[in-house]
Amino acid sequence: MENIVIIGAGPAGISAALYAARGNMNPLVINNGIGALEKAEKIENYYGLEQPLSGKELYERGISQAEALGVRILDAEVLGINGFDTFTVKTTAGDFDTVSVILATGGKRSAPKIPGLKEFEGRGVSYCAVCDAFFYRGKEVAVVGNGEFALHEAEELRNVTQDVTIYTDGKEPEFSREHPIAVNTMKIQAIEGDDKVSGLLMQSDTAAQDAEAPENSFYPADGVFVALGTAGSTEIARQMGAEITDKGNIKTDEEMATTIPGLFAAGDCTGGLLQVSKAVYEGSMAAISAGKYVRHKKVS
Repeated sequence: MENIVIIGAGPAGISAALYAARGNMNPLVINNGIGALEKAEKIENYYGLEQPLSGKELYERGISQAEALGVRILDAEVLGINGFDTFTVKTTAGDFDTVSVILATGGKRSAPKIPGLKEFEGRGVSYCAVCDAFFYRGKEVAVVGNGEFALHEAEELRNVTQDVTIYTDGKEPEFSREHPIAVNTMKIQAIEGDDKVSGLLMQSDTAAQDAEAPENSFYPADGVFVALGTAGSTEIARQMGAEITDKGNIKTDEEMATTIPGLFAAGDCTGGLLQVSKAVYEGSMAAISAGKYVRHKKVS
Protein backbone atom coordinates (compact mmCIF):
# COMPACT_ATOMS: atom_id res chain seq x y z
CA MET A 1 0.00 0.00 0.00
CA GLU A 2 1.44 3.36 -1.06
CA ASN A 3 1.22 6.37 1.24
CA ILE A 4 0.83 9.00 -1.48
CA VAL A 5 0.41 8.57 -5.23
CA ILE A 6 1.00 11.80 -7.16
CA ILE A 7 -0.47 11.95 -10.66
CA GLY A 8 1.51 14.37 -12.81
CA ALA A 9 5.16 15.42 -12.94
CA GLY A 10 4.95 19.12 -13.73
CA PRO A 11 5.70 21.91 -11.23
CA ALA A 12 2.77 20.97 -8.94
CA GLY A 13 3.44 17.23 -9.03
CA ILE A 14 7.20 17.44 -8.56
CA SER A 15 6.84 20.06 -5.81
CA ALA A 16 4.44 17.70 -4.06
CA ALA A 17 6.89 14.83 -4.52
CA LEU A 18 9.78 16.79 -3.00
CA TYR A 19 7.80 17.76 0.10
CA ALA A 20 6.32 14.28 0.47
CA ALA A 21 9.77 12.69 0.19
CA ARG A 22 11.21 15.08 2.77
CA GLY A 23 8.26 14.17 4.98
CA ASN A 24 9.27 10.47 4.81
CA MET A 25 6.16 9.53 2.81
CA ASN A 26 8.08 7.72 0.00
CA PRO A 27 5.67 9.01 -2.73
CA LEU A 28 5.06 7.40 -6.10
CA VAL A 29 4.78 9.81 -9.04
CA ILE A 30 2.91 8.63 -12.15
CA ASN A 31 4.01 10.63 -15.16
CA ASN A 32 2.41 10.72 -18.61
CA GLY A 33 4.48 13.46 -20.23
CA ILE A 34 5.34 17.11 -20.02
CA GLY A 35 1.91 18.68 -20.52
CA ALA A 36 1.39 22.46 -20.75
CA LEU A 37 5.04 23.30 -19.97
CA GLU A 38 5.98 22.07 -23.44
CA LYS A 39 4.35 25.17 -24.92
CA ALA A 40 6.42 27.57 -22.78
CA GLU A 41 9.26 28.83 -24.97
CA LYS A 42 10.83 30.96 -22.23
CA ILE A 43 10.22 31.19 -18.48
CA GLU A 44 11.95 34.14 -16.88
CA ASN A 45 9.53 35.41 -14.20
CA TYR A 46 10.28 32.64 -11.70
CA TYR A 47 12.44 32.99 -8.60
CA GLY A 48 16.12 32.10 -8.95
CA LEU A 49 16.38 32.01 -12.75
CA GLU A 50 19.40 34.04 -13.81
CA GLN A 51 18.72 33.13 -17.43
CA PRO A 52 15.38 32.19 -19.04
CA LEU A 53 14.56 28.49 -19.32
CA SER A 54 12.25 26.72 -21.72
CA GLY A 55 9.35 24.81 -20.24
CA LYS A 56 10.98 21.56 -21.36
CA GLU A 57 14.21 22.43 -19.56
CA LEU A 58 12.36 23.32 -16.35
CA TYR A 59 10.38 20.07 -16.56
CA GLU A 60 13.54 17.98 -17.02
CA ARG A 61 15.29 19.74 -14.13
CA GLY A 62 12.31 19.03 -11.90
CA ILE A 63 12.37 15.32 -12.79
CA SER A 64 16.12 15.14 -12.12
CA GLN A 65 15.74 16.94 -8.79
CA ALA A 66 13.06 14.53 -7.62
CA GLU A 67 15.01 11.46 -8.75
CA ALA A 68 18.12 12.74 -6.93
CA LEU A 69 16.04 12.75 -3.75
CA GLY A 70 15.02 9.14 -4.37
CA VAL A 71 11.49 9.79 -5.63
CA ARG A 72 10.06 6.93 -7.70
CA ILE A 73 8.68 8.12 -11.05
CA LEU A 74 6.64 5.71 -13.15
CA ASP A 75 5.93 6.48 -16.82
CA ALA A 76 2.34 5.34 -17.34
CA GLU A 77 -1.13 6.59 -18.19
CA VAL A 78 -3.74 6.78 -15.43
CA LEU A 79 -7.06 5.30 -16.52
CA GLY A 80 -9.10 5.95 -13.39
CA ILE A 81 -9.24 5.72 -9.60
CA ASN A 82 -11.54 3.54 -7.53
CA GLY A 83 -12.23 3.53 -3.81
CA PHE A 84 -13.10 5.98 -1.08
CA ASP A 85 -11.48 5.17 2.28
CA THR A 86 -8.35 4.05 0.43
CA PHE A 87 -7.82 4.17 -3.33
CA THR A 88 -6.78 1.98 -6.24
CA VAL A 89 -5.11 3.90 -9.05
CA LYS A 90 -5.60 2.05 -12.35
CA THR A 91 -2.84 2.63 -14.92
CA THR A 92 -1.47 1.12 -18.11
CA ALA A 93 1.36 -0.30 -15.95
CA GLY A 94 -0.92 -1.98 -13.40
CA ASP A 95 -2.96 -1.05 -10.33
CA PHE A 96 -1.60 0.71 -7.24
CA ASP A 97 -3.31 0.80 -3.83
CA THR A 98 -2.73 3.97 -1.85
CA VAL A 99 -3.88 5.84 1.25
CA SER A 100 -4.00 9.20 -0.54
CA VAL A 101 -3.81 10.73 -4.01
CA ILE A 102 -2.65 14.13 -5.27
CA LEU A 103 -4.03 15.14 -8.68
CA ALA A 104 -1.58 17.40 -10.51
CA THR A 105 -1.96 16.77 -14.24
CA GLY A 106 -2.78 20.32 -15.29
CA GLY A 107 -5.95 22.06 -16.41
CA LYS A 108 -9.01 20.64 -18.07
CA ARG A 109 -8.80 19.83 -21.77
CA SER A 110 -11.05 21.59 -24.24
CA ALA A 111 -13.92 19.52 -25.58
CA PRO A 112 -13.86 18.60 -29.27
CA LYS A 113 -15.73 21.00 -31.55
CA ILE A 114 -18.46 18.57 -32.55
CA PRO A 115 -21.87 20.16 -33.22
CA GLY A 116 -24.40 18.99 -30.65
CA LEU A 117 -21.82 18.00 -28.01
CA LYS A 118 -22.32 20.94 -25.69
CA GLU A 119 -26.05 21.21 -26.45
CA PHE A 120 -26.69 17.64 -25.28
CA GLU A 121 -24.53 17.69 -22.12
CA GLY A 122 -26.66 16.13 -19.41
CA ARG A 123 -29.13 14.90 -22.03
CA GLY A 124 -27.16 11.98 -23.38
CA VAL A 125 -23.63 13.40 -23.50
CA SER A 126 -21.44 12.44 -20.54
CA TYR A 127 -17.78 12.67 -19.57
CA CYS A 128 -17.80 9.91 -16.96
CA ALA A 129 -18.64 6.25 -17.59
CA VAL A 130 -18.34 5.28 -13.93
CA CYS A 131 -20.76 8.06 -12.97
CA ASP A 132 -23.44 7.56 -15.63
CA ALA A 133 -23.18 4.00 -16.97
CA PHE A 134 -26.10 2.90 -14.76
CA PHE A 135 -28.51 5.03 -16.81
CA TYR A 136 -27.64 3.18 -20.02
CA ARG A 137 -28.28 -0.41 -19.00
CA GLY A 138 -29.03 -2.45 -22.12
CA LYS A 139 -28.91 0.60 -24.38
CA GLU A 140 -26.76 1.63 -27.35
CA VAL A 141 -23.83 3.82 -26.29
CA ALA A 142 -20.96 5.53 -28.07
CA VAL A 143 -17.53 6.39 -26.69
CA VAL A 144 -15.64 9.20 -28.46
CA GLY A 145 -11.86 8.78 -28.35
CA ASN A 146 -9.00 6.75 -29.78
CA GLY A 147 -6.68 5.98 -26.85
CA GLU A 148 -6.40 3.93 -23.67
CA PHE A 149 -8.77 6.26 -21.78
CA ALA A 150 -11.50 5.67 -24.36
CA LEU A 151 -10.97 1.90 -24.20
CA HIS A 152 -11.15 1.98 -20.40
CA GLU A 153 -14.42 3.93 -20.50
CA ALA A 154 -15.86 1.54 -23.07
CA GLU A 155 -14.97 -1.43 -20.89
CA GLU A 156 -16.69 0.23 -17.92
CA LEU A 157 -19.82 0.61 -20.04
CA ARG A 158 -19.67 -3.03 -21.11
CA ASN A 159 -20.54 -3.93 -17.52
CA VAL A 160 -24.09 -2.61 -18.12
CA THR A 161 -24.57 -3.03 -21.89
CA GLN A 162 -22.98 -5.07 -24.65
CA ASP A 163 -23.92 -2.49 -27.30
CA VAL A 164 -20.85 -0.24 -27.07
CA THR A 165 -18.98 1.33 -30.01
CA ILE A 166 -15.82 3.45 -29.88
CA TYR A 167 -15.85 6.35 -32.38
CA THR A 168 -12.34 7.69 -33.08
CA ASP A 169 -13.53 10.79 -35.01
CA GLY A 170 -11.28 10.10 -37.98
CA LYS A 171 -8.17 9.28 -35.92
CA GLU A 172 -6.27 6.01 -35.93
CA PRO A 173 -6.94 3.82 -32.87
CA GLU A 174 -4.06 3.81 -30.36
CA PHE A 175 -5.02 0.88 -28.16
CA SER A 176 -2.21 -1.14 -26.62
CA ARG A 177 -4.11 -4.44 -26.50
CA GLU A 178 -6.73 -6.51 -28.25
CA HIS A 179 -10.38 -6.03 -27.27
CA PRO A 180 -13.82 -7.15 -28.49
CA ILE A 181 -15.37 -3.66 -28.71
CA ALA A 182 -16.53 -2.33 -32.08
CA VAL A 183 -14.57 0.64 -33.46
CA ASN A 184 -15.75 3.21 -36.02
CA THR A 185 -12.97 5.39 -37.49
CA MET A 186 -15.11 7.77 -39.56
CA LYS A 187 -15.22 11.51 -38.87
CA ILE A 188 -18.04 12.67 -36.60
CA GLN A 189 -20.15 15.36 -38.27
CA ALA A 190 -22.60 15.99 -35.41
CA ILE A 191 -24.39 14.53 -32.41
CA GLU A 192 -28.10 14.60 -33.12
CA GLY A 193 -31.37 14.26 -31.24
CA ASP A 194 -34.44 16.12 -30.04
CA ASP A 195 -34.83 16.30 -26.26
CA LYS A 196 -32.10 13.70 -25.84
CA VAL A 197 -29.29 12.21 -27.92
CA SER A 198 -30.50 9.87 -30.65
CA GLY A 199 -27.23 9.18 -32.45
CA LEU A 200 -24.18 10.36 -34.36
CA LEU A 201 -24.02 11.68 -37.91
CA MET A 202 -20.83 10.34 -39.49
CA GLN A 203 -18.99 11.41 -42.61
CA SER A 204 -18.98 8.40 -44.92
CA ASP A 205 -15.86 7.29 -46.74
CA THR A 206 -17.19 8.24 -50.17
CA ALA A 207 -13.86 7.34 -51.80
CA ALA A 208 -14.62 3.72 -51.05
CA GLN A 209 -18.21 3.93 -52.33
CA ASP A 210 -19.92 4.74 -55.59
CA ALA A 211 -20.76 8.32 -56.55
CA GLU A 212 -24.41 7.91 -55.57
CA ALA A 213 -23.62 6.85 -51.99
CA PRO A 214 -24.83 9.25 -49.26
CA GLU A 215 -22.19 11.66 -47.97
CA ASN A 216 -23.16 11.10 -44.32
CA SER A 217 -24.42 8.10 -42.36
CA PHE A 218 -26.45 8.09 -39.13
CA TYR A 219 -25.54 5.71 -36.29
CA PRO A 220 -28.07 5.45 -33.44
CA ALA A 221 -26.93 5.87 -29.84
CA ASP A 222 -28.76 6.59 -26.59
CA GLY A 223 -25.66 8.03 -24.95
CA VAL A 224 -22.32 9.53 -25.99
CA PHE A 225 -19.35 9.35 -23.59
CA VAL A 226 -16.45 11.69 -24.37
CA ALA A 227 -13.03 10.19 -23.56
CA LEU A 228 -10.49 11.95 -25.76
CA GLY A 229 -6.78 11.84 -25.06
CA THR A 230 -5.85 10.86 -21.51
CA ALA A 231 -7.80 11.19 -18.29
CA GLY A 232 -6.94 14.61 -16.83
CA SER A 233 -7.22 15.66 -13.19
CA THR A 234 -10.74 17.08 -13.60
CA GLU A 235 -12.01 13.97 -15.38
CA ILE A 236 -10.59 11.73 -12.66
CA ALA A 237 -12.00 13.92 -9.87
CA ARG A 238 -15.43 13.97 -11.52
CA GLN A 239 -15.39 10.20 -11.90
CA MET A 240 -14.65 9.84 -8.20
CA GLY A 241 -17.49 12.17 -7.24
CA ALA A 242 -15.39 15.15 -6.10
CA GLU A 243 -17.00 18.57 -6.42
CA ILE A 244 -16.18 20.55 -9.55
CA THR A 245 -16.59 24.33 -9.74
CA ASP A 246 -18.82 26.16 -12.20
CA LYS A 247 -15.70 26.90 -14.27
CA GLY A 248 -14.83 23.21 -14.51
CA ASN A 249 -11.97 23.16 -12.00
CA ILE A 250 -11.49 20.89 -8.99
CA LYS A 251 -12.81 22.49 -5.81
CA THR A 252 -10.28 22.49 -2.96
CA ASP A 253 -9.94 24.12 0.45
CA GLU A 254 -6.92 26.11 1.66
CA GLU A 255 -5.04 22.85 2.33
CA MET A 256 -5.66 21.63 -1.25
CA ALA A 257 -8.08 18.95 -0.04
CA THR A 258 -10.99 18.09 -2.33
CA THR A 259 -14.44 17.12 -1.11
CA ILE A 260 -13.28 13.47 -0.93
CA PRO A 261 -11.14 12.61 2.12
CA GLY A 262 -7.64 11.60 1.07
CA LEU A 263 -7.91 13.16 -2.40
CA PHE A 264 -5.93 16.37 -2.96
CA ALA A 265 -5.37 18.54 -6.04
CA ALA A 266 -2.77 21.13 -7.07
CA GLY A 267 -1.78 23.28 -10.02
CA ASP A 268 -3.75 24.35 -13.07
CA CYS A 269 -6.55 21.84 -12.35
CA THR A 270 -7.70 24.00 -9.41
CA GLY A 271 -8.10 27.13 -11.57
CA GLY A 272 -6.93 30.63 -10.75
CA LEU A 273 -3.49 31.92 -11.77
CA LEU A 274 -1.96 29.53 -14.31
CA GLN A 275 1.65 30.09 -13.29
CA VAL A 276 4.55 27.89 -12.20
CA SER A 277 4.84 29.74 -8.89
CA LYS A 278 1.21 29.02 -7.99
CA ALA A 279 1.55 25.35 -9.01
CA VAL A 280 4.69 24.92 -6.87
CA TYR A 281 2.98 26.41 -3.81
CA GLU A 282 -0.12 24.27 -4.21
CA GLY A 283 1.95 21.15 -4.77
CA SER A 284 3.90 21.69 -1.58
CA MET A 285 0.73 22.42 0.41
CA ALA A 286 -1.00 19.33 -1.02
CA ALA A 287 1.94 17.14 0.01
CA ILE A 288 2.01 18.54 3.55
CA SER A 289 -1.75 18.02 3.87
CA ALA A 290 -1.59 14.52 2.40
CA GLY A 291 1.20 13.63 4.80
CA LYS A 292 -0.91 14.74 7.76
CA TYR A 293 -3.83 12.72 6.40
CA VAL A 294 -1.73 9.55 6.01
CA ARG A 295 -0.23 9.81 9.51
CA HIS A 296 -3.69 10.35 11.01
CA LYS A 297 -5.09 7.34 9.13
CA LYS A 298 -2.28 5.11 10.38
CA VAL A 299 -2.76 6.19 14.00
CA SER A 300 -6.56 5.84 14.00
